[in-house]
Amino acid sequence: MSTFLGMPAMRAGRGPSPDAAPGTLGGVGRPEDPLHWGATFPDAAKAALENEQLRRNLGNATRTIRTKRARVVGEVPDWEALRDAGSAIKADVLARLPELLETLERNVTARGGVVHWARDAAEANRIVADLVRAKETDEVVKVKSMATQEIGLNEALAEEGIAAVETDLAELIVQLADDMPSHILVPAIHRNRTEIRDIFLERMADAPPDLTDVPRELAMAARAHLRRKFLSAKVAISGANFAVADTGTLAVVESEGNGRMCLTLPETLITVMGIEKLVPTFDDLEVFLQLLPRSSTGERMNPYTSMWTGVTPGDGPQEFHLVLLDNGRTKVLADEAGRSALHCIRCSACLNVCPVYERVGGHAYGSVYPGPIGAILTPQLTGEKSDLPYASTLCGACYEVCPVKIDIPSILVELRAREVALAGSAPDAGDRVWKAAMKAASFAMADGDRFRRAARVPRALRAISRHGVIKRLPFPGSLWTRSRDLPEPPKQTFRDWWAEREDER
Repeated sequence: MSTFLGMPAMRAGRGPSPDAAPGTLGGVGRPEDPLHWGATFPDAAKAALENEQLRRNLGNATRTIRTKRARVVGEVPDWEALRDAGSAIKADVLARLPELLETLERNVTARGGVVHWARDAAEANRIVADLVRAKETDEVVKVKSMATQEIGLNEALAEEGIAAVETDLAELIVQLADDMPSHILVPAIHRNRTEIRDIFLERMADAPPDLTDVPRELAMAARAHLRRKFLSAKVAISGANFAVADTGTLAVVESEGNGRMCLTLPETLITVMGIEKLVPTFDDLEVFLQLLPRSSTGERMNPYTSMWTGVTPGDGPQEFHLVLLDNGRTKVLADEAGRSALHCIRCSACLNVCPVYERVGGHAYGSVYPGPIGAILTPQLTGEKSDLPYASTLCGACYEVCPVKIDIPSILVELRAREVALAGSAPDAGDRVWKAAMKAASFAMADGDRFRRAARVPRALRAISRHGVIKRLPFPGSLWTRSRDLPEPPKQTFRDWWAEREDER
């Protein structure tokens, strides 16, 4: 199996991302709030759209993943039934979440584990830092985890003098460059081979000095670097793809084997998991182990599926802690319209089919959760006013590929309505201009003569058009042209064309 490091190599002469933060080797830097950082989506998207290489490489990468997914999904005759089953299980979990969480805690504890409850990111980071310090170590290894990305665990541990080493290859690349992930499944999708080689040579002390940008050489260099970390680490930190309530079993699926090294070699294992990652029984787990690999990597099954239940004397970590993270999830659960966002199993299928994501990439979303799922999950988790619900064409492709049938377009529309309601109580300049334009249009369209005269006005804009489009208008027209082109108005209105046609008859 080949190792997918990120984007294909860029052409010679291409420099780092125009969004690069100083000292980050072309990355965007590490934000204080991983759920809300950077410029607004319109501004960040505009900057990303000007990067033609980024668009080309994202298009190649997402097209490859889409093709693989479509092939393996097509092999499953009961795929739609599996999606229905996955959706029903998730709905059942959310309906019985308190009960199932108590069952999970009871079974993890009965098998030698310790369960901790964290209301927010600060509390979760404090729990993990205290556990690591108690083991008298200043370095831990990590397997890729969106939950720990969400709470900024690496940065919190660094403030305590503890180095967290990412062991997923793509996450390692992102970490070494002081960058942020731009894709849920392929965090370094915005990087090319040459950039990765340069990052290794600059930031990985034991990288071979003659390292090339051949993927196998890059992977082997990272493997040698990480092997020493695996063998010396006393503590590992993981996320969890699923937790089985009725046995207390945790599960991690991955492709590189780094996860299994983290889960088996260290003396202590700490797992940080969002409270929605539950499934009631092992039979339910079977459904998701079919849905997830096909939807995410386009594989029939994950190369590595690791499961552990509490502590087994003489085998694996002898101390296991499970941190159950809320961080806004109960607030989302209470929202009848938006709670199905918690069904997400982080497969990233919605990102790979989204025309918006394909053109602007993940950093434009300013959150660890980019793409369509991020556009509905991030605003709900933060509870803040957000422009992310508008980061979609509402084409519905995300709903068609979602393995658990999250109706993302409908939730986006609902969230947009809420944003409009919020704006109504405190309208900004754009809202005031829009209302004035609608009032003027209402006046013109209420009378036939006024409408005819008004319809002729746009023809004057033909003087500033180039190649059939108008790229820039003065205010208030700039509110439209700052993010999209305006087609050149026709030479003749329909009324004039019709009148001329009648005269000729």
